[in-house]
Formats: sequence, structure tokens, C-alpha cells
Amino acid sequence: MGSASSVLTQYDIEEVEEHCDHLFTQQEIVSLYERFCQLDKNAKGFISADEFLSVPEFALNPLSHRLLKMVDGLNFKDFVAFLSAFSSKPTLPQKIEIIFKVYDTDCNGKVTFSDLIEVLHDLTGSFMSDKQREEVLSQLLHEAGYTKESSLLFNDFVKILDSPGLKMEVEVPVD
Repeated sequence: MGSASSVLTQYDIEEVEEHCDHLFTQQEIVSLYERFCQLDKNAKGFISADEFLSVPEFALNPLSHRLLKMVDGLNFKDFVAFLSAFSSKPTLPQKIEIIFKVYDTDCNGKVTFSDLIEVLHDLTGSFMSDKQREEVLSQLLHEAGYTKESSLLFNDFVKILDSPGLKMEVEVPVD
């Protein structure tokens, strides 16, 4: 499974379906497999960072360099599991888990004020000054009961992002 010359069996489909918590239908998994094989240009069975960057929407994303750390070398099962967070079906905590990994820039299981500033800088570029970014994040943390000195664990991150009215609906087309 995963090389362009291989065939996806019913067993493979069911295994991937289970691996991604049934967030994609079997037909969607077949469509994703076709896309995976297109991206896996050398039929190695995994997708490199460079191959991911061939997807224009991914390459244009201001957080693509952070996401690349998460996707470089994914096999098909992990590719589908990664994409499942961007479908319409996962729970909010499942979506927040991916966001947490993007913000945890040093992969230590904590998100610091510095991590938040780095990601906000990537998102806003020159549209916000460093001072404005610090003010916005300080206010957000203060409203959630944290300070600039706080290190946020995953549960803290969920608490902040799991507020009423927050919508995180980014979908990945599978056709």
C-alpha cells in the first residue's frame, strides 16, 4: 500500500478506515489513495516534504513550513489520518490536536508565548507589528486566565480554543 504500482485491497481500505476513526468513507479513502499515488512521484510508499509542496494550496499556506514537519515521510495510512483533521467530521478536540502541534514549534508538548508569537507572525506577516501581536496575544491569554509566562499544555489549549462560537471548518476535498 502506498506505491503507485500497488493496488489498494478491501483489507487495506478497512485498515485505513479504522486508522482514521471512520472519518472518511471507503470511497473517499480510494480517492485519497489515488491522490497519494499522484503525489508519491517516485512510488516510494511515502510522501516527502517536496512532494507535499507540489500541492498549490499547501505551498501557499502561511504555515506550510510548520505543517511540513508533521507530514514529511507520511505513508498512506498516516497521510489519511493527517487529512482527517481537516475534514468536516472530526471532533473539536481532534482538530485542536493538529493546531496544537502546529503551535508547539519545538515539539516539547507545551505552547509558550514565544511559540504563539512565532505562529502569529507567520500568519500576519507585515500586517501586524511585533507590539500589536504581543498585545493581541496577551489579551487573549488574559481573557482565558493565563499570562505571557504560562506554558500551555494540550488541555489548556483545548480550554482556550473550545469556546462557544469558535468555528474551525477547514475541509479537504477528496475528489
